[in-house]
Amino acid sequence: MDAKELYLLTVKENGLSDHEMEELTEQERSLLTRGENSKFWLKREVREKFTVALTGGAFDILHIGHALTLKKAREQADILVVIVSTDERVKEIKKRAPIHEADYRCDMVASMKYVDVAIVGSKDIMESFYRVRPDIVVFGYDQKVMELPVPVKTVHLTEVKVDPKMAKTSRIIKDLGL
Repeated sequence: MDAKELYLLTVKENGLSDHEMEELTEQERSLLTRGENSKFWLKREVREKFTVALTGGAFDILHIGHALTLKKAREQADILVVIVSTDERVKEIKKRAPIHEADYRCDMVASMKYVDVAIVGSKDIMESFYRVRPDIVVFGYDQKVMELPVPVKTVHLTEVKVDPKMAKTSRIIKDLGL
């Protein structure tokens, strides 16, 4: 496994356990260090050799707006990590229950060719942020740019233009009578 693959594995697994470390080669283990949560993560100097973009959302019913946003987000870095909102967060933000559960939505997003890894977020948004340690945070065309507590480049994809009839989950839900 190369450094990028190890990075993706650590993000997906939220760090590697002692048992998982035993499965790695000596060379792979040399790229990792034990973190604060007693799990293993890619060493900082290794991680700095490639760029990571982070984006997120509910992704309840995938549509062309999601595809175009993920494509543009992927163009920002070597790796694209997507955080899929928890069911609770969708209820809080969208004022409705999600159509699909978080794990299903995450699997759907992970299947898209632009996405290197998708994870379900945690209750604390910053916990997910620190898990990923992105170089760039990408906000979709219809998302509000959040102020982040750490210095990181942000990109707002305002150039993505889509027909709101085709790219608005609430509109699709209404049209389907759900």
